[in-house]
Amino acid sequence: MAVSVASRSSEAFSSQMVLGQMGYTAPIFSVNFCHLACSTAWLLSLLLSSSTTSYGETTDQPTHTVTIQISSLFPSSATCKPSPTPSGVEPSGPTRLNLVHKEGPCDPYGPKGPINMTQILIHDQARVNSLFSSTQRQNQTTPASASGITIPARDGSIVNSGNYIVTLGLGTPKTDVSLIFDTGSDLTWTQCRPCARFCHKQVGPIFDPSKSKTFANISCRSAICSQLQSTTGTHPGCSSGTCVYAIQYGDQSVSVGFLSKDRLTLSASDSVEGFYFGCGQLNRGLFGGSGGLLGLGRDKLSFVSQTASKFGKVFSYCLPSTPSSAGHLTFGRDAVSSKKAAFTKLKLHSQYPSFYFLEMTGIIVGGYKLPIPTTIFSLGETLIDSGTVITRLQPTAYFALRAKFRQFMKRYPSAPALQILDTCYDLSGYSSVSVPKLAFEFSNGAVVDVDPSGILYPASMSQVCLAVAPNQDDSDVGIFGNMQQLTYNVVYDVAGGRLGFGSHGCN
Repeated sequence: MAVSVASRSSEAFSSQMVLGQMGYTAPIFSVNFCHLACSTAWLLSLLLSSSTTSYGETTDQPTHTVTIQISSLFPSSATCKPSPTPSGVEPSGPTRLNLVHKEGPCDPYGPKGPINMTQILIHDQARVNSLFSSTQRQNQTTPASASGITIPARDGSIVNSGNYIVTLGLGTPKTDVSLIFDTGSDLTWTQCRPCARFCHKQVGPIFDPSKSKTFANISCRSAICSQLQSTTGTHPGCSSGTCVYAIQYGDQSVSVGFLSKDRLTLSASDSVEGFYFGCGQLNRGLFGGSGGLLGLGRDKLSFVSQTASKFGKVFSYCLPSTPSSAGHLTFGRDAVSSKKAAFTKLKLHSQYPSFYFLEMTGIIVGGYKLPIPTTIFSLGETLIDSGTVITRLQPTAYFALRAKFRQFMKRYPSAPALQILDTCYDLSGYSSVSVPKLAFEFSNGAVVDVDPSGILYPASMSQVCLAVAPNQDDSDVGIFGNMQQLTYNVVYDVAGGRLGFGSHGCN
């Protein structure tokens, strides 16, 4: 079955910049009505029990709504609240890293100013536009030639839409580098000195391979070099016998450099020897001050695959409810107790093998199960993505959700749409807002009751919106975004073919 996504962008970006002496050119990839004779009692019974299918008047029951303080939507604290041991995580067992919002006070290099919520949505839509269209060109095999650089838009990630970063140590002695973590990407890379052509503005030190005793470049003849084809979609280049990678993201950010290996330090007592990564020498684009990217996809060169013998292809993360709190990224099979997480099947998509797909089966709004045929969800299928902010639904599913949500919210004045978000409210005259609870159902009975922090998207006091958006068509791929994952311990048991949701995962 062919899978599509809304507003595909097929325009490839070409960069003709020459990378020093690399001599590298990569190809461009480029419902039944009641009979009139029904008894009055039966009709009354029907009316009283129709709440799960009716789109008429809705009674707000306290157990099906949640009150959110408006001030909580706009946290102003400049103090970072550290992450405690997450639910299901053994304190002395697994390897665990702090996961922080790149614009918040928990960023080790400090906040970078006010968060532009509108700009985040723009980047988010750009990511969705390119998430699949770019990967359709991943099997191009034209080899590198000798003069300039023309790089395909292969990787589905929009780097600047990735909101969360982790800090790792690279080399011996180690240099701490902050990387955007992304389940929708495979190759891990960071900027490297001497930045032969260009390095984007990075907060924190740039890795210098000449100062690491354990650094080594990879030969063009290495089998590892040939694996770049599936990882980046580009046939690897070669410069003076050294393997060259080239990758461009959906927002036209680009990284070109040498495929290398070095020691990767995760904690004081845990490291990965000979970890393959991209040592970027030409890096342009919207990287938000980070050093690069940590690829957590399924490909052979992803962090998950490279550390399979050590961590068993199991990792979990918890995204904090606000930018002023820290979450975690945890590796290893002992990291999470299955008794504390509800698991659903993790599907492998033949067309998009690097991505993580789930089977969504239903949506509940304010205690009401929406009458959406399960076939609607299976038309486009659903992937879970750490880098997409707003959940995207098939239009049939979204419009059902929106109609019920608006019934609950009719007491509040409406506000203009905000980019992709069409259900917005002016809450400037309120100190709190009562919203319907929102839940998503997945196969095997897994249910995600969305944390209150993941229901509304605030641009300003006068423009607060439902944090869900529609795709263009029911056949487009649905995406379970990171706002609806907030505060959950999201467990990727890749080897076991399952994905779990553990509530209160950050505390």
